[in-house]
Amino acid sequence: MAARLLLRSTFRAATACRVARAAPAPALTRSMATGGIPTDEEQATGLERIIMENMKEGKDPYNMMKPKAYSGTKDDPNIVPSITNKRIVGCVCEEDNTAVVWFWIHEGEAQRCPSCGSYYKLVHYDLPH
Repeated sequence: MAARLLLRSTFRAATACRVARAAPAPALTRSMATGGIPTDEEQATGLERIIMENMKEGKDPYNMMKPKAYSGTKDDPNIVPSITNKRIVGCVCEEDNTAVVWFWIHEGEAQRCPSCGSYYKLVHYDLPH
């Protein structure tokens, strides 16, 4: 009786192995039908593509990167790009200060922060589109 049970379980195990070898499970892949997942540059369109192309060339069309440091004097003012003829600027006058001094600057001569005296100059900037 024990021999029959052992024989049946061996037969079932062998049959299961043959079925598994006949139809292997498909491998998991992330590739698309066209040859792979497209990169951000390949699938970007419109304004996003223009911004990415400008960033590759080293331009910063929407001031997303950290601005260049200026001394803030009248001869070397902080440059503030704008698409209009005025812009509001926030100045943290001291390094450990928690208050921001907000003021308007207009196109033309460099203008001073009313609190610390740093100079800011508005420069007209054209959008890339």
